[in-house]
Amino acid sequence: MSQPMSDTNPFLNFPYGSIQMECDANDLIVEGEVPADLCGSLYRAGPNQRFSPRGDYHLFMGDGMVHAFHIENGKVDYNNRWVRTAKWKHEDRAGETLINPMNPFDCDPQYSDFVFTDKDGTANTATVWHGGRLLVMEEGHPPYEVDPRTLESIGSWNFRGKLNTAMTAHPKIDPDTGEMVFFAYMASGPFSSDVMLHKVNKDGILTDSIHIPTPYSAMVHDFVITENYIIVPIMPITGSLERAMEGGPPFAWEPEKGVHLGIIPRDSSSPEDVRWVEMDLCFTFHFMNGFDKDGVITIDGCQFEQAPLFPTPDGESTGKAQPFLTRWTIDMTKSDARATFEQIDEFESEFPQCDPRHASKAYRHGWYASTDGSNVSELDESLRFYNVLGHFDHEGTAQDRFNCGQSVVSEPIFVPAPGSDEEGKGYLLSVVTSFETRTSSLYIFNALKLADGPVAKVHLSHRIPAGFHGSWRQG
Repeated sequence: MSQPMSDTNPFLNFPYGSIQMECDANDLIVEGEVPADLCGSLYRAGPNQRFSPRGDYHLFMGDGMVHAFHIENGKVDYNNRWVRTAKWKHEDRAGETLINPMNPFDCDPQYSDFVFTDKDGTANTATVWHGGRLLVMEEGHPPYEVDPRTLESIGSWNFRGKLNTAMTAHPKIDPDTGEMVFFAYMASGPFSSDVMLHKVNKDGILTDSIHIPTPYSAMVHDFVITENYIIVPIMPITGSLERAMEGGPPFAWEPEKGVHLGIIPRDSSSPEDVRWVEMDLCFTFHFMNGFDKDGVITIDGCQFEQAPLFPTPDGESTGKAQPFLTRWTIDMTKSDARATFEQIDEFESEFPQCDPRHASKAYRHGWYASTDGSNVSELDESLRFYNVLGHFDHEGTAQDRFNCGQSVVSEPIFVPAPGSDEEGKGYLLSVVTSFETRTSSLYIFNALKLADGPVAKVHLSHRIPAGFHGSWRQG
């Protein structure tokens, strides 16, 4: 019999806590009008812990669940499914949690080696549609394939035996060629000091892999591609097996290690072509976009002064950390190039997006999740839930924002309007979870007129737990 979840761990309670059901809900109630030309599927991935966890539960270790809104002819259907990973299957049969994916030394004795040999992971972080496959990523393991309509689990995907590493949760797709670029950190083994870059053509065939030694063992969540470069940021969330075996945190913030950017030409297959550029201390989980012109690389991301959610090596908190949209500049024409940065926006922001047709290119429009500061998180009184959606115009001065009130918003996803090549013309989609009704709704906006409010609200009778990332598959 399943045991109740902890009522003291914030990650196991609203708005993060799991829902213990899978369902199909057709023809959802729509307030307003779904745009007639919006056709496709919005996917949301996140942790949804199946059974009461082992040890001190963290959001990153929850069992993966995918939620989908299928939109066509003004109607919206919804379904959700747990990803049937190896861990999920073992625990489903046992009716209890057997494995702690973030601590290999805290597992049922029969599964003491599981974390070191598992090929599925938790599949709980992000999704991507590419090469005719819907892949769910968690970044510590290979991707996991699910059916794009039913969400039924298909299995771990290794690109026909060519992928021998994990896959980042943030692959990048070139809008002109369809090539997908991704990486794996700690590529040659647990806590190793390296990354592996991979390139996959538009048909889903892995064509190139490049092994790159790094200055130290680091967790790398996101990266950037431009027309001519790939940029992998090595920032000091360090990994240490020795520290973990001594009872310390496996991953910790060590600012003395510094920030190092590994930059390699897009057309290179040689690690010898990597150039390492340093910059002042900072941390960025997610990047909005990047581009280059005349040897100068420009990168926009939501930057912290220090990493949140991770402890110092001695287990202490790193303190309050707020992200703001910040622009990095790297002049590759200089022999002594050093990256510089400047905050370009006044509002706290995370989960940035751009029009995917302008990814890796010079661009104007970006979107993100933000906060008005009114909705306090139980995790820390200095943290505020993101309840605002924002549009940032890199060429304008006016800020376009919509406040969703006492709620938490998901990462906004931009969907181009069919038949238009105009940057920013399209729709912005976000799952909004109300603190008053404890239910979730899909909000659909005109992406360039956020302040006008949603053109449609698509209502669920349950909530989608606050998770991580989403993606769009065009119908």
